[in-house]
Amino acid sequence: MELTLNGHAAYAYTGGKPFDAALPTVVFIHGAQNDHSVWLLQSRWFAHHGFAVLAVDLPGHGRSGGAPLPSIEDLADWIELLLEKVGAGETAKTVSLVGHSMGSLTALECAARHPARIARIALVGTAVPMPVSDGLLNAARNNEAKAIDMINAWSHSPRGTMGGYAVPGIWHYGAARRLALRQKPGVLHNDLAACNAYSHGMEAAAALGCATLVVSGSKDMMTHPKAAAKLAAAIPGSRSITLDGAGHALMAEQPDAVLDALRGFITA
Repeated sequence: MELTLNGHAAYAYTGGKPFDAALPTVVFIHGAQNDHSVWLLQSRWFAHHGFAVLAVDLPGHGRSGGAPLPSIEDLADWIELLLEKVGAGETAKTVSLVGHSMGSLTALECAARHPARIARIALVGTAVPMPVSDGLLNAARNNEAKAIDMINAWSHSPRGTMGGYAVPGIWHYGAARRLALRQKPGVLHNDLAACNAYSHGMEAAAALGCATLVVSGSKDMMTHPKAAAKLAAAIPGSRSITLDGAGHALMAEQPDAVLDALRGFITA
């Protein structure tokens, strides 16, 4: 699905079905240096089971034009603009936001800033705050290939890199590296800096008025499960699921478990 937002091309994958704003909508929001393709399994399932799906390419990522947005607040407002453009949740709270890593911060902030449309949010591989080390930020600015390798090493659990692949023939490191290299130069540093600068996530969490699910990996070295649990405790009435053995790249390492968690939450 191709749109124009703020004068730039915007792309959202609809899961193989035409988008229908009359259906409950699920918006999938990717993390840093990623695009909509990280959500293929989950987005297709919801599109084929009674939901309208928008798996977005955020500005400057994938097939969406323009420059990458410099802050989580800007990304949250962009998601709201997208929902307004397609007419999702116009008459009732029928929108679910699902975000991974940087996308989880975007979903959190969007639900806090624009609550009228949002019924549920699912925060996958999340932490608030989401600090980024100076070493990684410097590498992202000056040696992007090194930064990608650093993220790859920290994003995958030991089980996920030593034959524990859910899909035969898939090489997690190689696939993640190719995905990262598809993005434009400078996007990675922009995204990491936006995560590092986001400072009022706990205030946003406390203000939420929608159902919330927090999904974490027990072996996540990028957003530690203890940080995810702290965030969940700050959100009134939230639910938490920890995927045993999963790292930060949950959708790659345990795609079916992520889908099961989202399906149980969003279809409830």
